[in-house]
Order: sequence, then C-alpha cells, then structure tokens
Amino acid sequence: MNLILVPASIPSPSAEFASFSLGPLTIHAYALCILAGIVLALWLTSRRWKDRGLPADAVWDISIWAIPFGIIGGRLYHVISSPDAYFGADGDLALIPQIWRGGLGIWGAVALGAVGAWIGCRRAGIKLSTFADVGAPGLLLAQAVGRWGNWFNQELFGSETDLPWGLEIDPDNANFPADAAPGTLFHPTFLYESLWNLAGVALLLVLDRRFKLRGGRLFWLYVAFYTVGRLWIELLRIDDAEMITILGVTQRLNVWTSLLLLIAALAMFVYLTFKARKGKEGSLYLPGHEPSPETESAAADNKKETEGRNADSASSDARARANLAETKTEEPLPHRSKDNGPSA
Repeated sequence: MNLILVPASIPSPSAEFASFSLGPLTIHAYALCILAGIVLALWLTSRRWKDRGLPADAVWDISIWAIPFGIIGGRLYHVISSPDAYFGADGDLALIPQIWRGGLGIWGAVALGAVGAWIGCRRAGIKLSTFADVGAPGLLLAQAVGRWGNWFNQELFGSETDLPWGLEIDPDNANFPADAAPGTLFHPTFLYESLWNLAGVALLLVLDRRFKLRGGRLFWLYVAFYTVGRLWIELLRIDDAEMITILGVTQRLNVWTSLLLLIAALAMFVYLTFKARKGKEGSLYLPGHEPSPETESAAADNKKETEGRNADSASSDARARANLAETKTEEPLPHRSKDNGPSA
C-alpha cells in the first residue's frame, strides 16, 4: 500500500528563484507575479467587456491609463504607510522606486488607478462606474496572483504557527523575526489572501450573472468582500507597519483602512441598489456618447450570430456523436456456425 506523504510546512523559494539574470537584465519573481496578475486581469476584463457589448478597443484605451497610475499609486501608498524604511533614521530614499523589492499598497493602486481610469473613460466616452463593474473581478484576480510575489520575497507573513501549512522563512533572511528560533513556522498570509481573492472572483462572477449588477454596485461588492478578508489577514501579520490609535484602540493602518472602506462599501452598495430600483442606473456611456440605434442593432446582430455559430457547432458535435454511437450499434455481429463457434 502506497502512502501519500503530506508536507508539514510550506517551504519558501531560495534566493536564486526570487531573481535571475538574463544577460545584463535582472528578472525578479515579484515583478513577474505582478505582470502575470495584470495580464490575467486584462484577459478577464476584456471578455466581460465584450459580453457587455461595449466598444472593443475602449477597454485597452482605458487600461493604458489605469495600469501605470495604479502601480504608482500602490507604491506611494506603501511608502506613506511604511515610512521608516524610506524616511526613518536608517531610511534610504533610493529604495522608493525599487518596487521589485516588494511594497505595493492595494488601496493606493485602486485610488490612483481610478484617476487613470477616469481619464481613459472620459476619452472613450464610457462611464467610470461601467469600467469599475466590468473590471472588479479581474482586479481581484490580479491581486490573487500578485500576492505570490510576497512568497518569493519571503515577506509579509503572519505570526508563529504549528499548523501543517506553516510557512518556512530562512533564518538569515532580513524579514525573519529576531526573537524567533530557527525553524519557526509562520502563517502564510500571502496564501490566505490569494485563496480568499480567488473565492471572491468566483462570487462576483456568479452574483453579476444572476443579478446583472450595474452602476458601480459590483465594484463596491468587490471592496466589501476584499476588506472583510483583509481585516482578519492583516491582524495575523507581524511585519512593521504604521500604527494608528483611534478611540484608544491601536491597530495597523491597514486594519483601520479596511474597516472604514468596508463600512463605506456597504453604504454605497445599499445607496446604489435603491437608486437602481428607482430606474436611475442609466446608460453605460457618458451623456452624448451613447451608440446610435444602428450601431447597437449591428452589435446585437453580431452577438446573436456568434451565439448562433456556437450553438450550431455544439449541435453538429452532438449529431456527430449520435451518428457514431448509432454506427457502432448497427455493426453486424460475426457469423456463427451451427455449433455456435466463430466462423473461419
């Protein structure tokens, strides 16, 4: 009987996997994770954009503005929320642009990314809420993939644990706690958040398909879902962070940020839901940029034609399988002699 061995911990990648060289160029795994997340987000967003019947090129025109603004915003939020590494007694301002070392704050990315998206939407004639709703699942997918960059960098892990999925950290790593013994395992918060985000992608897609959420509602559901997960994950983390005291309670800045954004997201979702019930969701386009009836009719015809081709293809495949099964059923049995033995 073969036994399946279950690992008692999650190893961290060695330094040679965290970065490697291609000639004079150094490739960092953290950057590859971020890029992979962006590519997958664009893929999912473009598919959802097409399903909405929106202009195909517009999603790329908007993303060209949103992505660089988001990266800059994410880095600025990290620098502001963890200032000691850059402005402290032993800080180094030269580290600020070195994003491959880790450090992108999601709320800075969303905030400044929204500014870039707003510029792109204005140029494309699309409402910002339209892009936000279409892109929300893709944004969460990008976060799920991007979090694995923290694994390669051996950073942003949680408190000590004896769970079988505890994370190993090299004792000589700069992020290893000074008061911890070598071999200590830590909560893999990067994995928790990645799995939470993937569950959120599935949930948002199901809810959007079922309820056709528009007007910014799906985006605010994304914010609410993500902040619930970020709250409990953030409470596990032990890395240095800016601490804020509110009403006598001292917590990490990201804990307070997540809590306030959760409240705001729920309030906005309720408000927009009441607005939608009164028939005030409106168009997906900015005023004056709605497509002409002829354009909408052509888009609808193209969608029906595509669906028809897919249906015909599926029907043809079904008929082919049925014919094959019928042919096999009707194959003649081998002739048998009177003594029931097989004929020569």
